[in-house]
Amino acid sequence: MKTLIIGSGGREHALAWKISQSEHVKEVFIAPGNGGSDSEPKIKNINITDHQQLIDFAIENKIDLTIVGPEQPLSEGIVDKFEEKHLRIFGPSKQAAKLESSKKYAKEFMIRHQIPTAFYKSFNDAKLAHSYIDDQKMPIVIKADGLAAGKGVIIALTKEDAHTAINFMLEENQFGNAGSEIVIEEFLDGEEASFIVMCDGENIFPMASSQDHKRLLDNDQGPNTGGMGAYSPAPIVTPKIHDQIMKTVIEPSIQGLKKDGITFKGFLYAGLMIKDESIKVLEFNCRMGDPETQPILFRMKNDLFELIYDACDHKLNKHQPLWDDDFALTVVMAAKNYPNSPEKGIEVINANYKSPTQYVFHAGTKRENEKILTNGGRVLGLTGKGKNLQLAFNEAYKMTDLISFDGCQFRRDIGKKALN
Repeated sequence: MKTLIIGSGGREHALAWKISQSEHVKEVFIAPGNGGSDSEPKIKNINITDHQQLIDFAIENKIDLTIVGPEQPLSEGIVDKFEEKHLRIFGPSKQAAKLESSKKYAKEFMIRHQIPTAFYKSFNDAKLAHSYIDDQKMPIVIKADGLAAGKGVIIALTKEDAHTAINFMLEENQFGNAGSEIVIEEFLDGEEASFIVMCDGENIFPMASSQDHKRLLDNDQGPNTGGMGAYSPAPIVTPKIHDQIMKTVIEPSIQGLKKDGITFKGFLYAGLMIKDESIKVLEFNCRMGDPETQPILFRMKNDLFELIYDACDHKLNKHQPLWDDDFALTVVMAAKNYPNSPEKGIEVINANYKSPTQYVFHAGTKRENEKILTNGGRVLGLTGKGKNLQLAFNEAYKMTDLISFDGCQFRRDIGKKALN
């Protein structure tokens, strides 16, 4: 069978890598892919991003299954367009994807269906937002309503920071339409975890737990990013907490969508704040996380193609989750000046390194004259695994001595909270 994966990041490289291991799969196409996503024999990059051209490609090449990686095409309704042509595609509809594409919609949804989340108010008027901040305790969280590539969340430690963030989004329009409305919500204390499930509209298949590291610098300092590293499983998600997340967050969300007349087929990602036994939802995404996908799929024993193919037929209940006992950990190597204006066109040394316990997933790279060059903010995801988290940490960080490019930056403490 033939599979098409839409996207160009580390998540899409990991999806293609895992799908290509299926005995059912003859070819995997990534549109557009990146400088290293086609490094395995079955995988080919195709330089297409236009929705109609992707549909034409799927028809002409008799693609059996299409998987959408990133949020942007989901928010633009690519799934609806493929399904109009009776093409098998895995991902939520445009309406279902609003859970991610509008923070305000997601908050209203959670309140309506009694899903635990932080108290919030939304604003499109800067004056009202400034006035509201004057009466609030700090720190506080300010979010752009729309999609901002993982950078639309600002944790304001002081009122001055909060007022600056409001001006940045509403007055200076730094996020364009994505920031024309903002959500201001209470700051939640605790430990974050990423909880991702697959859903076929009815049945739910939980993926392994993971923990992302959003801040650029060690010890959770510096600006928010799309994610600087992740590991799986996350010890904070004990079996008891796992059951609680399913009962209080995931199942009510899928049922809530159904009550609202929406069938959810795809990956649902709940970003959670856990403190003692209290669980609250920070955000929903309607796709796999990046970089969480890399360590999760590095541990998965199921045939991912079979899972997704059956999910499109509402048959996820045929499968039980199967995971390696190993831990896996991903360290993101980012370009100089990320997350502001990352430096591009720098040669990457040893970019396609791999071993039985190590793999380099590409994100912001391109191939030019047989060289791999930087082509985005988050360049590579160095992923290692081992029998415990310390060994996974060691395997991932060993690669930082082997792989390099000028100006590269990475955190040195991915997973340290759990190790401590």
